[in-house]
Amino acid sequence: SLFQDYSWDDHGYSLVNRLYNDVGNLLDEKFKTAYNLTYYTMGGLKDVDTSRFRRAIWNYIQCMFGIRHDDYDYGEVNQLLERSLKAFIKMTCCYPERVTKKDYDRVLREFKHSEKVHVNLMVLEARMQAELLYALRAVMRYMT
Repeated sequence: SLFQDYSWDDHGYSLVNRLYNDVGNLLDEKFKTAYNLTYYTMGGLKDVDTSRFRRAIWNYIQCMFGIRHDDYDYGEVNQLLERSLKAFIKMTCCYPERVTKKDYDRVLREFKHSEKVHVNLMVLEARMQAELLYALRAVMRYMT
């Protein structure tokens, strides 16, 4: 994809800071907060390292927007995200107005509400980051 070589960390962050002083820092903090949110639990399990699960969700969302990270094994997405979760993420990402309480209840049944909220926050932020990257790439092309 045309976005293979364009990422928030390497390009977007610094460009935003150049255009709007410190806004890149604020956005970066917001993205990192959503990405790193965890209670180290998964439903009834405690002391769980959820980083692979969270990375799979984030990268799956960005992949839907055509942003792929060449240092990531996308096999992990299928390994860690069940089909129903991927369908829910896709709907939340692309058609948020269609998501119902029933959809929310049907997915990740063993998760606590707080954990489901984490997943939804990641959907929002990963999507926003992807959209921002498209806008910033257009700005960068215009500037050069």
